[in-house]
Amino acid sequence: MSIRRLPEHLVNRIAAGEVVERPASALKEIVENAIDAGSTRIGVVMSEGGLSQIEVSDDGCGMRADEMALALERHATSKLPDERIEAVSTLGFRGEALPSIASVARLTIESRVAGGEGWARTVDNGAVVRDTPAALPPGTRIVVEDLFARVPARRKFLRSARAEYAASLDVVRRLAMARPDIAFSVDHDGRRAFQLPGGQDRPARVAALTDRAFAENSVAIDLAREGHVLGGVASVPTFNRGIADHQYLFVNGRPVKDRLLKGAIRGAYAEMLPRDRHAVVALFLDVPPDDVDINVHPAKTEVRFRDPQLVRGLIVSGLRHALDAAGLRAVRHTPVDLARHWTQEPAVPAPDTPGVYQGALAGQGPRLHESRPTFFSPPPQARAEPAWTPPAPQADHPLGVARGQVAKTYIVAETEDGLILVDQHAAHERLVLERMRAALKGGRIAAQALLIPEVVELEETACDRLEARSSELAEFGLEIERFGPRAILVRTTPALLGQADPTGLVTDLADELAAYDEALSLKERLDAVAGTMACHGSVRAGRILSVAEMNALLREMEVTPHSGQCNHGRPTWIKLAHGDIEKLFGRR
Repeated sequence: MSIRRLPEHLVNRIAAGEVVERPASALKEIVENAIDAGSTRIGVVMSEGGLSQIEVSDDGCGMRADEMALALERHATSKLPDERIEAVSTLGFRGEALPSIASVARLTIESRVAGGEGWARTVDNGAVVRDTPAALPPGTRIVVEDLFARVPARRKFLRSARAEYAASLDVVRRLAMARPDIAFSVDHDGRRAFQLPGGQDRPARVAALTDRAFAENSVAIDLAREGHVLGGVASVPTFNRGIADHQYLFVNGRPVKDRLLKGAIRGAYAEMLPRDRHAVVALFLDVPPDDVDINVHPAKTEVRFRDPQLVRGLIVSGLRHALDAAGLRAVRHTPVDLARHWTQEPAVPAPDTPGVYQGALAGQGPRLHESRPTFFSPPPQARAEPAWTPPAPQADHPLGVARGQVAKTYIVAETEDGLILVDQHAAHERLVLERMRAALKGGRIAAQALLIPEVVELEETACDRLEARSSELAEFGLEIERFGPRAILVRTTPALLGQADPTGLVTDLADELAAYDEALSLKERLDAVAGTMACHGSVRAGRILSVAEMNALLREMEVTPHSGQCNHGRPTWIKLAHGDIEKLFGRR
């Protein structure tokens, strides 16, 4: 086949495939243009997640009629004063966005410069269908309708309107976070998603666009090194999320999703967070333009640094210094009634039936006296425990007999041939997960009603995801319902979890759902969903356990499949044989 030039309309569609992947991509390009135009106010209106319509209005510098025609040609831009592309200081500069969008949608531009006449031009999938004067205030209004309507091969790969809306909202949120001096508003299907005033400072803008609890559970970042300046806020380690989507990164005011920066954040929080948890951060990095290449990706979401080690070290140092200064600060909770810790413990009768602890561990509750301690009972209150019936011979139990607890986290058990160390949280997490699996095989997990339904405030898109899966979550024993645009009402929690925290559970589940393919049911994602629930229902590290509770945990581990590792693949117990101990002491 001979080489030939592609027709202009096909070139535009190929470019659209690189720049405009979905409604959120088109919205990003248009809002960036509005920011570059010097706007002080930007309004976004969407229908069906942007699939039907995207409208962006601004009060920026506007365009004349001849400039508007040129803006719809490929590689035409006002943002490069010369050929030094490395010195670009604007968000957009390629000159591909508007013609690319116009080649796969119906695009209308209305614009007016201050003191001039307004003009409007409509391009329908590459063809100009309108070019007339228009009456409007100074600024620009761009409307995109029926994106990919005439490109069915692309349209069928778009996700649902709800998912596309979530992606579009995330785009505007990140751009609005980068420019607190600009007023932003977003409306979707006739409902206001958020409205932000201009002239905010950076911490106030970040707080307005993230979890409202983030402000009081974060530390300020401020560090400069060799012309690089790092600012922003970062959560204390105990305020974390199940996915990394709550990390907002900006380079010279540009939102990015850069692997180097994310890796630096993980490094800064190393040994402070479990591997499956992620910090919440909003970091703003300002570097000399010559030290960063922003032209390595068509969507400009990735960057390349001249000195990546300097950048990584700056982020790690900035975060660690701020976290070190925070000292012992942890997540702030509502104070609880401490008087109950001063009550007298009731006398506890000796057991007369074996196996009662296994029933308590399985969520069945104690079978004998109400005052009898179970695995979910409060810990002993600084007193010597009454002696129970001596435990069964060690030979009958592979995990041995509990002898004590170390660091309120690890159970020490003795076997005939050595010692067993058990991570109480990891072990119980696996036990709860296996119980949930068994319960789901029987149909659904039993639910326990909350005495007072709890209201959990979340982002609107998170509420949308939970509401869409509410019937499936009910099979797991979690009954929820929508409670306004940004809240979920929790009526029941899985009975197997005991006294679980509804807020933490629902928040983490919303994060899990954000990473799922909508085509999969929750039962197909059983391990992730049940694992998240099991984590909230398991006994935590730091809880003092009685000897009876420790033995009950060991006995259930012995009869539970996969109890050798937790839900995240870590070991739940290790063994030191007598020979290993003798080697440690030089006896062998």
